Amino acid sequence: MIGRLKGTLIHKQPPWLVVDVHGVGYELEAPMSTFYELPEIGKEVQLFTHYAQKEDSVSLYGFLTDSERQLFRDVQRVSGIGAKIALAVLSGVSVGDFARLIQSSDVAALTRVPGIGKKTAERMVVELRDRSLPTAGPALGAGPVAHDALSEAIIALQQLGYKPVEAERMAKAVSAEGDSPESIIRKALQQALR
Repeated sequence: MIGRLKGTLIHKQPPWLVVDVHGVGYELEAPMSTFYELPEIGKEVQLFTHYAQKEDSVSLYGFLTDSERQLFRDVQRVSGIGAKIALAVLSGVSVGDFARLIQSSDVAALTRVPGIGKKTAERMVVELRDRSLPTAGPALGAGPVAHDALSEAIIALQQLGYKPVEAERMAKAVSAEGDSPESIIRKALQQALR
């Protein structure tokens, strides 16, 4: 399986791009969220990838961040949704905004994404609401993303297995100005054990 590519960007025309890795040109399909951040042709690029094999085709998808790739995979787990709609989701809304739309059950906003009707949006909300959806993360090779302490604590609690809404409630209930993420997490977990 191909999980990541690092090479020279030699072609980009949405939704396709080609990355040359030591003389081998990998053709990838990518969402617009990745295209907006790509370097100029001839520059080095690193992409997370998703390899998909079907009866009659093999496809490789490229993403600038791991959170984009994870959301692409999560959306396809919804019954009746394939790669085309998953790419449309990433092209139409950010990873963090998508997670917020699902948690708030905002079906109307989801239907604004091309290819998603009301029934599909409702199915997405039902099937994804209780999952820990990815939030925006750093691109490959990027430095750490600046978050406030509360946001970092909420993300950490989600990674520990708490549902997004529950993690947010727990962190907000115990956070105080000047707390570090570690302090918020520790206090939230102590509160949960009481």
